[in-house]
Amino acid sequence: MQGINLDATRTALVLIDLQNSNMARTLAPYSSAKVLDNCQHLVKAMKACGALVIYVRVDVNKLLHLPVDISLARDPNAGPAPESVSQLTAAIDVQADDILVTKFQWGAFYGTALEQHLRRHGIRSIILAGIATNFGVESTARAAFDSGYELIFAEDAMSSISAELHEFAVGRLFPFMGRVRKTTEILYALGV
Repeated sequence: MQGINLDATRTALVLIDLQNSNMARTLAPYSSAKVLDNCQHLVKAMKACGALVIYVRVDVNKLLHLPVDISLARDPNAGPAPESVSQLTAAIDVQADDILVTKFQWGAFYGTALEQHLRRHGIRSIILAGIATNFGVESTARAAFDSGYELIFAEDAMSSISAELHEFAVGRLFPFMGRVRKTTEILYALGV
């Protein structure tokens, strides 16, 4: 596997849905605590390099509800969820120079200002991490790939509702869209 070279001035770390509703889920192969820990290592390294950090969250109460066979969404008949479920976990310390994007579906590009932020900052490469691998992360990755961004997937800084779903995405799909690396490999590429 090739090493990666990153120009931190043209790279953004995009963290998907590290919010209370997802942090409370049972995840595999990595726990939400492990994902958060690796994401925090990436944030620290990116900030040390002067790179852009973008947090993405989904507004659970405005999430699109369509007829599906298996739903990940709350039962819309249960009434609105407390606002706290859509908030980033308290362990995340969003700084003034960070960007917070709110989305209303799985992917972070459609109907948000994410691409505008990336373009304004001259971003060419995106490091993706978060919850869940084959839902929010994958949907965001597909749109980023279609828009011509170079992608790096922090494999152990994301997880899903089952190990099989995670492993399929990182082993069979993501290598066609970018480079799949462990957090330590990305930190090494950043000089940390």
